[in-house]
Amino acid sequence: MTTPSPQGPDRFWETTGAAKTFTHPLDPALLAEFVPPAARVLDYGCGYGRLTAELAGLGYGAVCGVDPSAALIARGRREHPGLELLHRPGLPLPFGDASFDAALLFAVLTCVPEDAEQRAIAGELGRLVRPGGVLYLSDVPLQADAHNQERYGRFAERYGTFGVFATDEGGVFRHHPPERLRELVRSAGFSVVRERRETVRTLSGRTAERLQIMARREPAGRPGRAGRASG
Repeated sequence: MTTPSPQGPDRFWETTGAAKTFTHPLDPALLAEFVPPAARVLDYGCGYGRLTAELAGLGYGAVCGVDPSAALIARGRREHPGLELLHRPGLPLPFGDASFDAALLFAVLTCVPEDAEQRAIAGELGRLVRPGGVLYLSDVPLQADAHNQERYGRFAERYGTFGVFATDEGGVFRHHPPERLRELVRSAGFSVVRERRETVRTLSGRTAERLQIMARREPAGRPGRAGRASG
């Protein structure tokens, strides 16, 4: 049986995880369809600023990256000097309501196994994105292959959620039923307007299906709605 490192999942992102190369690719065409270059964009869970830097390279001039890992932010500042990268270990974030036109949440929920913490992150982005703005989410749904199905079952009793698993290096990750991701988006006041699925490489070098969701922030008091799939 795989035994997680005693460092724990939070410590993982300050040590082993801080040296990883992140892989979820941004779709510039999809982004440009919903987010103009003049938009103020929040990259939450930015890690070492990989996508924050890509956004800046695409002409987005008002981009802020935030991550709870001090080690990842320090790495990002070394690799991408000049970017606005903030270390913020908890919520709420130091911004006013409706401060951003768009937010990215790329491969973040897969690193957050707890329901309550996922809801808190989604809710905070709902607070920070203005009505009419968008959330661009990319994450990992439950995988159908034998390797993943075996470890989902093996760790289900330990973590209490099918889809949560530990790695040999000490990280704890979560793969989601697609409806779980949609529900989180809707609960934060967003309506899904586009979905797409693609195959990407994971931190371990394996391939996995990812689900991307583009969602629009509804006016205050109006619940989020389901949207259409594409791609």
